[in-house]
Amino acid sequence: MPISDQPHDPAAAAHPLDNATWAALSGPHRHLAEVVGMAARYRADVAPFVALADPADPQAWADAAKLIGPGGGFTLAGVFPPPDGWAAREPLPGVQMVATAALQDLEDSEVRRLGPADVPEMLDLVARTRPGPFLPRTVEMGAYYGVRDGGDGGRLVAMAGERIRLPGWTEISAVCTDEGYRGRGLAGRLVRHVATGVRARGATPFLHAAAVNTGAIRLYEALGFTLRRTTLFQGLRVPGTAQAGLG
Repeated sequence: MPISDQPHDPAAAAHPLDNATWAALSGPHRHLAEVVGMAARYRADVAPFVALADPADPQAWADAAKLIGPGGGFTLAGVFPPPDGWAAREPLPGVQMVATAALQDLEDSEVRRLGPADVPEMLDLVARTRPGPFLPRTVEMGAYYGVRDGGDGGRLVAMAGERIRLPGWTEISAVCTDEGYRGRGLAGRLVRHVATGVRARGATPFLHAAAVNTGAIRLYEALGFTLRRTTLFQGLRVPGTAQAGLG
């Protein structure tokens, strides 16, 4: 959910990735969204991401409170201060990276498209590898691909796919490999395969990673991604009677 980690300046927020989640929820992913005025979120079984059209506008926060509900927890990106009364926990530093010309296309013959029938296996792999949020309908956000042990019919051991999609840009996410299959280059192959499909549509791949995940960042840099900016992922709770923990 990229929002700039610099002080908000609407006149300077010209780059689409500065508020990619809002651009997705108000655009290509509108069918997966719940929207109240200047606040939007993915449906609860799709993704836990919330976005504000303009975090500097008090009305956007008022709309978010209506959308989430009293005591509701969620995650937002950025370092802007929330309004008084909103509980916040320590933010998680992250990075936003974009593909460069150095990222080589790859149509991998061992990679297979994943769909709704594969969701139980995908959820199991995510639970074991913890690449980030992945829910029962996350697969509807874009194209997901996997590698199976022994080919078709084998156990799913690695995957990656498309998450936030906005005009001209698509995020690569859920990059994960079973512990017993690491060191074989599966993650890099999958990222390149997904990126090839993104580029075939005329879009540019981008991705996010926790700043502490230096191994993944090194892999992405080696593949041809470059740092665009740093950001912060902030857990927040709407004032009122608690109904959910911080997201």
